[in-house]
Amino acid sequence: MGYIHRATGIKQRQLPAHKVMPRVQRVASLLKRWLAGTYHGGDQDSHLEYYLDEFTFRFNRRTSRARGMLFYRLVQQTVGTDPAPYRSLVSTAPAANHNR
Repeated sequence: MGYIHRATGIKQRQLPAHKVMPRVQRVASLLKRWLAGTYHGGDQDSHLEYYLDEFTFRFNRRTSRARGMLFYRLVQQTVGTDPAPYRSLVSTAPAANHNR
């Protein structure tokens, strides 16, 4: 999709995490607060990847000027996509990791 993923190892560096990745603690605390507020302790480890995808989606659009269009665009994409059977959405196989 045109993205280049660069893994940054924190333990191998001499600098502390907040210097290598500014505001990383703030994003982590926002994620924890969002999970607690949204799922009220009902989150599952097996769905963590999907929770992170949703959090990233919402985080990246938090300052969007056209937030009202978000639902419209989501419905537009949903209508234009073929239906997915339940079995194709839920499987017993482990989810693929996006970062590998």
